[in-house]
Amino acid sequence: MIRYIFKRLAMAFVTLWAVVTITFLIMHAIPGDPFAKEGKMPPAVYNNLMKHYNLDKPLIEQYGLYLKNLSQLDLGPSIKNKSRDVNDYIEDNFPVSLQLGVIALSCASIAGILLGMLAALKRNKWPDYLCMIIAIIGISVPSFIMATFMIQLFAVKLKLLPTSGWDGLPNYILPGIALSLMPLAYIARMMRSSMIEVMGQDYIKTAKAKGLSMGKVIRRHALRNSLIPVTTVIGTTLANLVVGSFIVEKIFRIPGLGKYFIQSIGNRDYPVILGTAVFYSAILIFVNFVVDILYVVIDPRIKLSGPQKNKKNKMLLNLQALFGRKEQIEKG
Repeated sequence: MIRYIFKRLAMAFVTLWAVVTITFLIMHAIPGDPFAKEGKMPPAVYNNLMKHYNLDKPLIEQYGLYLKNLSQLDLGPSIKNKSRDVNDYIEDNFPVSLQLGVIALSCASIAGILLGMLAALKRNKWPDYLCMIIAIIGISVPSFIMATFMIQLFAVKLKLLPTSGWDGLPNYILPGIALSLMPLAYIARMMRSSMIEVMGQDYIKTAKAKGLSMGKVIRRHALRNSLIPVTTVIGTTLANLVVGSFIVEKIFRIPGLGKYFIQSIGNRDYPVILGTAVFYSAILIFVNFVVDILYVVIDPRIKLSGPQKNKKNKMLLNLQALFGRKEQIEKG
């Protein structure tokens, strides 16, 4: 187990280094510089600004300086907002993005599990078809289109909810729902497949034969085992919601970190672009690392006896969760 944790940790650091390197190269490959929109300025002023932010140095030297600062958790100053560092942006605005992600995840998890259970228990009946239609809509319609539609309907036409801001409960409803629809659909489909498979197991049939009511069978036996595949994706779903909330934050004018990331791209604010990308990448990598470690805790069928065997076991469990097919996994 310890060996596996260190191996996964090493892979996480290599992945983060690759993200930093690729983002750095792409960022500097974009035509222009942070001062291109400042208007015509004296050459001496321009040269001093480039020197102050180390942009006059060779690219490899800039890369080395950034890695050095990154190792000290210093993401650098904002070029466009000289009074703030990238660390300040993250400290002040990321909690808002995280709050939005938690709200969306709560909506997606509760509604997705309930819809998936309903679809499985009413398989091939109208509740099943209705739940799957909702899931297809959630997967097919992008969050920014759904956000625009909801603003038009509930804010402009019905005047029930505000169109922007982050001041209280009414402001949380529309962006939370808009951001939650895609993960809701994914969780519902996964829950349906898992529940259908579990309800066909012998121990469920035995519980029914003993005279237990359907409610007790579901609560005591079916629900817990059906939630295993869903539980393993909750962490990565939250990370994806936080990282993927840029456009929704922009539409609803939410003061999250995504708002400043989008602005920094247009302003060529290199430290903010790179710092935000590295920060969000670190979140995704860390969550994936934690989920990989928790696999063995959540489902004892996964053993860490070897990398190939563990990889095969996880692949079989994912197939089982997605398609509802029973796979026999060899115990280590």
